[in-house]
Amino acid sequence: MNRITKIVSAVLALSLAGCSSAAAGSSSSASANDHLAKIKSAQKIIIGLEGDWQPFSYHDNTNALVGYDVEVGQNIAKKIGVEADIVEAAWDGLFAGLSSGTYDIVINGVDVTEEREKTFAFSDPYAYDHTVLVTKADNTDINTFEDLKGKKTANSIGSTYMEIGEQYGATVSGVDTLAETMELVLNGTVDATVNAQTSVQDYLKTTGEKNLKVAAVSEDATSYAIPMIKNADNDSLAEAINQALKEMREDGTLAKLSEKYFGADLTNQ
Repeated sequence: MNRITKIVSAVLALSLAGCSSAAAGSSSSASANDHLAKIKSAQKIIIGLEGDWQPFSYHDNTNALVGYDVEVGQNIAKKIGVEADIVEAAWDGLFAGLSSGTYDIVINGVDVTEEREKTFAFSDPYAYDHTVLVTKADNTDINTFEDLKGKKTANSIGSTYMEIGEQYGATVSGVDTLAETMELVLNGTVDATVNAQTSVQDYLKTTGEKNLKVAAVSEDATSYAIPMIKNADNDSLAEAINQALKEMREDGTLAKLSEKYFGADLTNQ
């Protein structure tokens, strides 16, 4: 090998080494930013939910946090191989907490809407529900969602149920909990409330309240899914969550949890 050939070979070797280092650095950087990798490194996934929306998440008579969403989250964490760190917060702060990184994911019976899909990526649905309209039992003026025009409703601040009331022409008051909305209907402060059929049925069954009724039920089912920040760093996390949900569906875990908390299998549309 002559001197010129040696120089060219050396330059090529350095160039290739530089490319290898850059590629390795790029791979390392991608790994460092990968959300699932961070979760596994921390050995926990932080899940935001309300904690007072029975039967999705609530405290039982021993003050233990239980519910469909609670156990879905715990099972997902187990399949990923980490602990479930569940943090309770008001509904209107859950998405802000998700965006700021306070929570890794939110599991709170979240409806998949076009508006939310602009900001968040969603898992595959893990339950389906219907929307109901609730009034006092002796109310004869409201029998359909269309009858809400010019009426007053109360709903959780920032919820899709609040939006539905507004879409049908109601004046909507924002409150924190389902129990508060029911109380406002009972005392006549508002004419109606809109909420999930599962939650309303559970409320009526648990409280034995006879002075409220379901005046209307939506025809279309609502899909509940798990939101996370929409970016490439969450691609592997979304894949892991969907795989966990798939396994839970196939081994019957989702159906059993649905039967346990809703009294029916709501995991199929």
